[in-house]
Amino acid sequence: MTADTLAAPRSPHTAPRRRGKNLEKWGWIYMRASGVLLVVLIFGHLFVNLMLGDGISGIDFGFVAGKLADPFWQWWDVLMLWLALIHGGNGMRTIVNDYVTNPTARRVLVWAIGLAAGFLIVLGTLVVFTFDPCIGVTPASTLWEQCQA
Repeated sequence: MTADTLAAPRSPHTAPRRRGKNLEKWGWIYMRASGVLLVVLIFGHLFVNLMLGDGISGIDFGFVAGKLADPFWQWWDVLMLWLALIHGGNGMRTIVNDYVTNPTARRVLVWAIGLAAGFLIVLGTLVVFTFDPCIGVTPASTLWEQCQA
């Protein structure tokens, strides 16, 4: 390199362009589509929980238990969970790809983000679909009457 030439600023640290599926393009499209859908899901969630019924004072264990007993709300919450975690994980992956220059560190961080998002998706989905408010209820509990029905 001569004295009168400059290196290209912020050169990408990626491999040369390959033929086939463009995963970055599909990730970009996913971020836009999931963002729009998440806005609808989150504002619907907030409206139902905070504006209808007794408002914020009505949210307690019984409210959540009743909501998670309805398959509609189970799927609503799981869809919101999945979209949010994948959206956030993809955003973190993009940040790591942009700012981490060491290829090994980048690979480790991207894998860690993917594993964390995957673990939280599995755990959250299990909680939503297997939630049982009557597990461990004793006669001294305020839920005893509801769980005996």
